Amino acid sequence: MLRIITALLIAVLASAPGFAQTAKQAPHSRAEVTLSFAPVVKRAAPAVVNVYAKTLVAQRETDMFADPFFRRFFGDNGSFGRPRERVQNSLGSGVIVDPSGTIVTNNHVVAGATELRVVLPDKREFEAKVLLADERTDLAVLKIDMKGERLAALPFANSDDLEVGDLVLAIGNPFGVGQTVTSGIVSALARTRVGVTDYQFFIQTDAAINPGNSGGALVNMQGELVGINTAIFSKTGGSVGIGFSIPSNMVQTVVDSAESGDGKIHRPWLGVQLQDVTPDLADSLGLARPEGALIAKLHPKSPLAAAGLKRGDVLIGLEGRAIESAQEFGFRIGTGKIGERRIVDYRRGDQEFEARIDLVAAPETTPRDPWDVKANSPFDGITVENLSPAVAEEVGMSAESEGVVITAVGNGPAQRFFKKGDLLLFVNRSEITKVQDLRDALAQQPSSWSIGIGRDGKQLNIRLR
Repeated sequence: MLRIITALLIAVLASAPGFAQTAKQAPHSRAEVTLSFAPVVKRAAPAVVNVYAKTLVAQRETDMFADPFFRRFFGDNGSFGRPRERVQNSLGSGVIVDPSGTIVTNNHVVAGATELRVVLPDKREFEAKVLLADERTDLAVLKIDMKGERLAALPFANSDDLEVGDLVLAIGNPFGVGQTVTSGIVSALARTRVGVTDYQFFIQTDAAINPGNSGGALVNMQGELVGINTAIFSKTGGSVGIGFSIPSNMVQTVVDSAESGDGKIHRPWLGVQLQDVTPDLADSLGLARPEGALIAKLHPKSPLAAAGLKRGDVLIGLEGRAIESAQEFGFRIGTGKIGERRIVDYRRGDQEFEARIDLVAAPETTPRDPWDVKANSPFDGITVENLSPAVAEEVGMSAESEGVVITAVGNGPAQRFFKKGDLLLFVNRSEITKVQDLRDALAQQPSSWSIGIGRDGKQLNIRLR
């Protein structure tokens, strides 16, 4: 009886609509038995290159020869015990995104390099120049002169079309062993707590990514670029199946900026400080669950303010796509272009509204007055500018920041004390509110220095004699 019932059940299911499409079936041909990623690799691998960076690193002198007592005997001009420079070589990967020789890689692969060489899969080597390097996205765009030759290049995919579970391949040069391909799936999307870039919105994959893979390609099954491999989570330095890639939509924005010719990224500016909606905050706002991004501060010239939004509003959607965090909203705006318009959904109280915002450049509300300091002082080697929303955007500071900011630190005494993004507060009791204040303070040529700087929300005091 049981066999009869089973046979009848199978017959009924087999006749049901859609059964043939959903039931698992045995392979019908040898081709189906030998399914392979090889066709995808053949399309994508020729566009993935090796990037060799050479950097001169200053070795600090020993403590013994830093002591004035020993300098009296060995002298300041002798080479014995003096700082020396050594050559440091690093290896990364890159992706050809334009047949003329435009290559994208990670900024940390090329940062500070005095010489860059790109090695193609056919082992030809070329000197490369940096078209654009962006610390905030950890992306850099390089160019090699192919003298009219056309190279294999990867087309960009829309990274917003990725779904968790999609098959992907990671291509790069891990540990310098040569071009390597690993496979995996998209493990997660919109990872925002990686701590690698300002625009934290990463693709997570279990395709093996190791040192040397940085700047390599993450491709989909159509052989299109969906991400640039950037970081791994590991306690040993090797792959444990948790790798992170910068989405291709952000990569394309940086490449487009590099090809514009002025060497700068023109990002849309919102003049807003956002914070994630926590469970407690959601409860106080009457939200059914934690979602969106709360407007904590709003610059008077913000395009959000111009569209009618206010402090306390919660951004819950952008162009019909739900917003889950402040990082997601910043990322999606960051992939837009100045001059475009975006539709924003937001919640105020227990009501939801829609607004159209214009993507604009950060305003220059104060003249920059840039100054490359060459004075005989601890400041020798820095570049300072007056803060405005435009300058604050470039250095990654709050739009409301005011005063004088260090926008570059060159080779000189200043690199021992200052970092890019430091806010100058005072010099020898003189408040520094504009670049001219610093000029006046240095013109006094004091014998000792008392310097106050703002860094990461804290005040640091430096005393030198």
